[in-house]
Amino acid sequence: MKTRTIRGGVMLTEVGLGTSQLGNLYTETSEEAAADVISTAWQGGIRYFDTAPHYGLGLSERRLGSLLKQYPRDEYVLSTKVGRLLVPNPGGDRQQDTEGFAVPATHVRRWDLSRDGIRRSITESLDRLGLDRIDVAYLHDPDGMEDEAIRTALPALVELREEGILRAVGAGMNHAAPLTRFVRETDIDVVMVAGRMTLLDRSALDDLVPAALENGVSVVAAGVYNSGILATRRPDPGARYDYAPADQRLISTASGLADACEASGVELPEAALQFPLGQPAVASVVVGARNGTQVRSALERYAADIPEGLWPLLAGMEQAATLE
Repeated sequence: MKTRTIRGGVMLTEVGLGTSQLGNLYTETSEEAAADVISTAWQGGIRYFDTAPHYGLGLSERRLGSLLKQYPRDEYVLSTKVGRLLVPNPGGDRQQDTEGFAVPATHVRRWDLSRDGIRRSITESLDRLGLDRIDVAYLHDPDGMEDEAIRTALPALVELREEGILRAVGAGMNHAAPLTRFVRETDIDVVMVAGRMTLLDRSALDDLVPAALENGVSVVAAGVYNSGILATRRPDPGARYDYAPADQRLISTASGLADACEASGVELPEAALQFPLGQPAVASVVVGARNGTQVRSALERYAADIPEGLWPLLAGMEQAATLE
């Protein structure tokens, strides 16, 4: 698989694997399925793996670290996230996590954007992963805490990078505007933007991408299916968009995009996955998977042949829908 290099010399494969499902996102993922995900991804050429303490209260990190131990450490890139510490929750093993993961609530998440909190987060992630290093660390969804992020959290990550503990640092969010601010006001290397560089929402192209190009910062695109509406050949009537039921306007727009794709011999999810890779500053597209079949599907979508003439057609349809 092709790679793209971000600042610091970190090489990301054009498709990366997101591992929230290894943390039992919404429903349980078996140990066998988790192993199948990683082995299939490796066999398919994926060498960039992303996780976070938030995913299953550390379960994703523990599983990913254990499964990656069988592979040469210098042959892959690992990213995790900081900003929320996991604090023991006595008696929580009899309760269920309330933030979308099918795991016992043995811990609670506590925001801590201080220098000490960021350093502690990295130390604890290394312990859960059981690996010798983390390549990339993102500040994870600091919504409404942008000032504190700029004042303490991001400088703490930069300090860890300068000490050689991390190779690259940045932030990951669902909103492009605060990421644009981070790019302009801090010394980060990369941002991960979820859901804002898709066939239905190209808002990251307005300000984030120009700012990234101006400052030598790379962009990793996640959430390319907008929670599922772009994940099938045609959107289902009950399709979801950004974690909520899609309204009829969005379903109609996605159906029009699917029509255009089909007319060009392309499936909608193929275009959805490849779209960010055609944008300037983008280094990788991160997709999640619950089993090996889903990984293979993503790899097939990445390899699909898409006529160049389809992209301006899809862009025009998205712009028309935005103006309605």
